[in-house]
Amino acid sequence: MRAVIAEDSVLLRDGLAHVLRRSGCQVVAEVGDADALIAAVEREDPDVVVTDVRMPPRFADEGLVAALELRRRRPGFPVLVLSHHVEHDCAVALVGSGDGVGYLLKDRVGDVAEFVSAVREVAQGRTVLDPEVVRRLLIRSPVAALTPREREVLALVAEGRSNGGIARRLVVSEAAVAKHVNSILMKLDLPPASDDHRRVLAVLTFLGVQRNAASSR
Repeated sequence: MRAVIAEDSVLLRDGLAHVLRRSGCQVVAEVGDADALIAAVEREDPDVVVTDVRMPPRFADEGLVAALELRRRRPGFPVLVLSHHVEHDCAVALVGSGDGVGYLLKDRVGDVAEFVSAVREVAQGRTVLDPEVVRRLLIRSPVAALTPREREVLALVAEGRSNGGIARRLVVSEAAVAKHVNSILMKLDLPPASDDHRRVLAVLTFLGVQRNAASSR
């Protein structure tokens, strides 16, 4: 797995690179601003990007804007975004851009195994969201038809967990999880499609970003 890291803090950037290299990942570029990130991706053609949201010169959303631009140029290009805080609009825009994205709070980087696993999941085209990000987004979701248990199941789906993973987390059978997922899909009135596609649509609907996702296609 070849990665590009974009982080303006030299210490954190070096730390991320060290963690990924120690885990067998090839870090092909380490940059400190959004323009350099885009240039590095064009030059190195990596498998995944890990980027901060806020970068020079304004320290606003430069990293996110660069990530979305990369995904516009390369649909589905894997990007894992890091942030100190849950920024709702940032998370909505990222999730709305499709599969192969991740949003982690920087505190999670301290858990090396979890961080590396998230990078690998995103590189494989899956969606990985920090549980706190999911919780904050769900609070603002307009979907009221779901039961508390269905919301809990869908929150775990949004974290990228399989039915088996959800079953183990909730200590229930996979059949029970499948029943909840089917109920969620019916209540959200999602059209027939592949199971994976419907799960993604369910997450997008639950987060209130279905329109964003449609407009990005």
